[in-house]
Amino acid sequence: MKLNCDMGEAFGTWAMGLDDQIMPFVDQANVACGFHASDPLTMAKTVALAKQHGVTIGAHPAYPDLVGFGRRNMDIAPAELKALIQYQIGALKGICDSQNTQIDYVKPHGALYNTMMADFSVLDTVMQAVSELDATLILMVMAVPEAPEIKKMAKKYGLSVWFEAFSDRLYTDEGRLMPRKEPNAVHASFDLIEQQVTQLCEHGTLTTASGKTLAIHADTICVHGDGAHAVDAVTRIRTLIDRLNDPHHKGRVK
Repeated sequence: MKLNCDMGEAFGTWAMGLDDQIMPFVDQANVACGFHASDPLTMAKTVALAKQHGVTIGAHPAYPDLVGFGRRNMDIAPAELKALIQYQIGALKGICDSQNTQIDYVKPHGALYNTMMADFSVLDTVMQAVSELDATLILMVMAVPEAPEIKKMAKKYGLSVWFEAFSDRLYTDEGRLMPRKEPNAVHASFDLIEQQVTQLCEHGTLTTASGKTLAIHADTICVHGDGAHAVDAVTRIRTLIDRLNDPHHKGRVK
């Protein structure tokens, strides 16, 4: 099991995450590409930081919504959406090329991510955008019960996928994230986060808001690098993941 985190979510003098402190503890950095956060210099600094710590770099494209941090849905035609995604990936690729490193995957952000997981026609557009640009890029999507269908869609475009679960988010019975506006949508205590991460790693399941046990396969777990206790939470999750990944750990998912 890998750990991924959204990075480079700054703009000018405004900064959101604690990238310098979080980067050493994650495996994959989802680098914002300028549409929901970030700017060219921030992207360059984030790529350099990821390279310094040997962290895999992913593009984190979003709807063009700086004010709403990419969390507001937008009705965008497929052709325009493809262009928006390719524009953002291309920008990050240029910065990576200049630093002799590379993008390995793409993880859409915020409302775009949630929309593509609710409407597979949007997911299809995202897959087209990535495959047309570089079919060797891996697409990171939410770990959901419809994983076989998503793999079949990706195969059509010659893409590989990584399935992602969230350490600190409450899930609906359909295997989607509870909207942030709902009570308890984000786990407030580390005990709940630890319980969810352990359940995902050891049993390949999670417990939904109604108490239902949902079977999902996850390749990577998302942690968040912002907030007063972010560094403590991420370091504790890193320690927990390392223990659960230990081949000698009893209960480890084979």
